[in-house]
Amino acid sequence: MSESTTLLVFAHRDEAFAFADVPHLVTGVGKVQGAVALAAALAETPVDRVVVLGTAGVVGDGSDRLSLDEVVQVTRVVQHDFSLPSPELTPAGEVLLPERTATIATGDVFVKDDAQRAHISSLGAELVDMEAYSYATVCARFGVALQLFKIPSDFADSATTDEEWDTIVFRKSEQLRAFWDARLR
Repeated sequence: MSESTTLLVFAHRDEAFAFADVPHLVTGVGKVQGAVALAAALAETPVDRVVVLGTAGVVGDGSDRLSLDEVVQVTRVVQHDFSLPSPELTPAGEVLLPERTATIATGDVFVKDDAQRAHISSLGAELVDMEAYSYATVCARFGVALQLFKIPSDFADSATTDEEWDTIVFRKSEQLRAFWDARLR
């Protein structure tokens, strides 16, 4: 029996800051970069499981249950920037945090607008990012288990700025590393 192999994935290099000593893939930001880089990696080296670690904005009325300091496991993925209905995806990986699960909406925009936030929340999402839907699609096509873990970084509202994310992403990377060491390693 062969040993199980895991590919650790990040979208942005700063999210991977605390993982310099752990082999990982940085795909780049956005659905296209995420899909292309992950598909290329899976085509080159088959793995049993993909683990995605990263940041996400908090949206949704039930978001008061989400802390900016606790990792959340994504169990449902939707698109928010596609005008036609697209299928909801459920990552095919073991749920390790049943007490902290969320739906994430993916789109090719850094959400920092109250109207966008309300639209995304209306889709049933509690989190927003720019890559999760593409990762889920690629893993489904390759038949690879996927686990998505996000640490909320902001509230994706009109008070959120790119600069704010830039200043806290390194702390978020350290929080993800602590989670990795405690729960996934």
